[in-house]
Amino acid sequence: MSKNLTANRAALGHRLSYALRHPGRVPRHLRRTARDAWLRYRSPDHVAYYREVMRSDTRRDPDAAVGSRSRERWLALGAMQFDYLVGHGLRPGHRMLEIGCGNLRAGWRFIEYLEPGHYHGVDISPDILFAAQETLRARELQDRLPTLTPVRDLTLGFLPEGRFDVVHAHSVFSHSPLSVIEECFAHVGRVLAPGGWFDFTFDRTEGEEHHVLREDFYYRTETLTALAAAHGLAARFMADWEALPHGQSKIRITHRADGLAD
Repeated sequence: MSKNLTANRAALGHRLSYALRHPGRVPRHLRRTARDAWLRYRSPDHVAYYREVMRSDTRRDPDAAVGSRSRERWLALGAMQFDYLVGHGLRPGHRMLEIGCGNLRAGWRFIEYLEPGHYHGVDISPDILFAAQETLRARELQDRLPTLTPVRDLTLGFLPEGRFDVVHAHSVFSHSPLSVIEECFAHVGRVLAPGGWFDFTFDRTEGEEHHVLREDFYYRTETLTALAAAHGLAARFMADWEALPHGQSKIRITHRADGLAD
């Protein structure tokens, strides 16, 4: 999937050009703008605001709420995440934490693959976790004993130290201001086991960092790798992910003393 790495999607010129090229999408964008303005008014804190976005989106379609416009795309994106992690070191005996697990688009595959009790998913949206429970029922994965937990933030303080070999966050930081990402970086090292790694995707730009409606955030790679280093973590851009049909980019983080896992 081709990435436009220089566009500033928040700029008026870009928005007008996009509207002229895609006039059929304008009404939906205007509805989204009005909804988001109301939700931000009710919940000025970003996490609380985005929890309300997820509540609204999940009511309409849980698959769309996690960024999949069809069940086929939901399955394809989940398979892409799963295949990539297995190809880059995930093993059945690992303990995995998935941040922003959603309705288990990839999570059900991880749950099926990992040993029972080795998957823990967290999400800021209780509504999408209800949908995740339905995915578990539909896939008959109850005996795999996954844990699904709603969270208020990404401090992860309720989790034990050094518990997880793999931490995974797909399409989470693409919806997060830098303060939320830094909160995660400040705490994820505590729960990451020695030799473990944390993979996350983000919307990448090589131009000006920006956001659209405070839902979609675009960052330069060096901004995130420097932020990780400030919290004692080593970060590597995963160049081979770029060949896959996905619009976001990926970074892998480890404890600085461990180096970077392949």
